[in-house]
Amino acid sequence: MTLLKRMSEAKISQLLDILIVDGGTTDGSLEKSFLDEHNITGLLLKTGPGKLSSQLRCAYAYALYQGYEGIVTIDGNNKDNPKDIPKFIKALEEGVDFAQASRFIKGGYSENTPLIRYIAIRLIHAPVLSFASKFFWTDTTQGFRAYSSKMLLDPRVAPFRDIFKVYELLCYLSYRAPILGYNCKELPTERLYPKGEKAPTKISFFRGSYDLLDTLFRACTGAYNP
Repeated sequence: MTLLKRMSEAKISQLLDILIVDGGTTDGSLEKSFLDEHNITGLLLKTGPGKLSSQLRCAYAYALYQGYEGIVTIDGNNKDNPKDIPKFIKALEEGVDFAQASRFIKGGYSENTPLIRYIAIRLIHAPVLSFASKFFWTDTTQGFRAYSSKMLLDPRVAPFRDIFKVYELLCYLSYRAPILGYNCKELPTERLYPKGEKAPTKISFFRGSYDLLDTLFRACTGAYNP
């Protein structure tokens, strides 16, 4: 809800159509009056299995079916600044096929990033994906991105497979797009975590770390390739 209010204040709906893909929100942001007030173009409700990757597949499929030439995605957790969205629109207009937000390049900014998350991104995830994809990535786990319809419709990419259910799709596209020669670019953005955010429990940390590394290994060895 907070993110949508910030997007409304930044007049983002004057620049592009806003589509919400929901996987179980309970904060009241799906009420029709709220959506109308904030100029939301459409709402997709994911009721089937899967998590983030399944939601993204819903969003991509709907946008492509409607004939959009480019898609900008932003997480709904209010950690990203919607004022950065015009950068992604400009990148698409200039011929970029895959634009990735980065808090770690010149002009980017981060605040209160959990230490474990910072280490995992900077020392493992981004370096491994950079080596495998032959493109220098610095920030590879967040979903603030833009894609061209040309890339998403490429049968060599094929993002609409059931193999993508949780976080596989984000990792896979970061590997696959550069390998296929698509125009990729990182854009400086702001990403803020709330102060005092709790660290994950020991069980969820080890489970989450294993899943992250397993997905990374699979993507970088071509396991998700068509």
